[in-house]
Amino acid sequence: MEKKAEDNFEDQYGRAGVRDTPQLLEYYSKLKALNTDALWTIANAIEPWEPKPTSIPMLWKYKDLRELVIQSADLVKPEEAGRRVVYFANKGRTETGACVGWLYSGLQTMRPGEFTPAHRHMASALRFIMEGKGAYTVVNGHKIDLNARDFVITPNDCWHDHGVYEDGEQCIWQDGLDIPLMNTLDCNFYDVYPKPAQSAKYPLNDMPLSHAGSGVLPDKLNWENDYSPIMRFSFENTYNALKDLDKVSKGDKYGGHTVRYINPTNGGHVMATMGGYMQMLRNSESTTSYRRTGSYVFQVAKGKGYSIIGGKRFDWEEKDVFVIPSWTFFTHHNLDDNDDACLFCFNDLPIMEKLGLYFEESYAEYEEALKKGYKSSYQGRD
Repeated sequence: MEKKAEDNFEDQYGRAGVRDTPQLLEYYSKLKALNTDALWTIANAIEPWEPKPTSIPMLWKYKDLRELVIQSADLVKPEEAGRRVVYFANKGRTETGACVGWLYSGLQTMRPGEFTPAHRHMASALRFIMEGKGAYTVVNGHKIDLNARDFVITPNDCWHDHGVYEDGEQCIWQDGLDIPLMNTLDCNFYDVYPKPAQSAKYPLNDMPLSHAGSGVLPDKLNWENDYSPIMRFSFENTYNALKDLDKVSKGDKYGGHTVRYINPTNGGHVMATMGGYMQMLRNSESTTSYRRTGSYVFQVAKGKGYSIIGGKRFDWEEKDVFVIPSWTFFTHHNLDDNDDACLFCFNDLPIMEKLGLYFEESYAEYEEALKKGYKSSYQGRD
């Protein structure tokens, strides 16, 4: 009989430290025959001292992928594929289709006159426009025009389709969804609209125009959904907000200047399961090392630089995509002496925060914890 408990043995009070004996091995066999097992044989493995993400830090170069993404338009029609996307496969999460943690992402391209078949699903979705002109989306009858570097949400359970106007240009955008999470929770659904595409039920761009003023909301707003009514967040407005913030703030040593996309009706995240923010690094700025729970997908919206993630350097430039797994130390560095760099990020922070799972730690705090004999600063807290 093979060993069981000793595979995860720890000589630490409060942790599983059972030695295998012939009697115990026989006992485990009896449990297994009844589809049960002893917790102490796996306790240390399933309850690690700190998060042990299987995702690994990765970066995908846009210049390497762009032509392959465009080529997909010659090989597959949107109505055949449902969604014509080249997705990012994390080497540590290949079985889930995730790019990091429980998040999925990929690059989708559409030619002028093309559109995706309208559909809905339980997974939430978002898009960040990378290049091209004339893109649009329709979400529950709200038709919205999209420009380069705009951020747009497609909340879960909403009918949606998107495409490019006949007089537009071939477009590429990044898709982000929480499909792996929905599948893990066994709650994913998918439905196809009765017609190929939706007809707009409201004036063009009604939602972003209704919420275009900073600090104000439409009077007598009737909005009971748990996602943001803005739906599209323009890069121009976001970048201006960062520049204005820079006039009155020195920024944060861990993140530079950061603005979060919000639901203006409650100040919360744009959707229930996925959030987003834009981060600006000033000329030659470098951030201080820290780590946090949650999974993070970055796209370089502007500039060039590099990030140190888990001790490895990843050089990036505009339109590159990279990921930071949960509980992994990282820093960002802007290589331009004369201009700022902007990083768009989408993440699962809404889940981390709502479930009380968010925790962060600077590298200095980590070193101090090690001096005290702890694995991290999480341990030994009051």
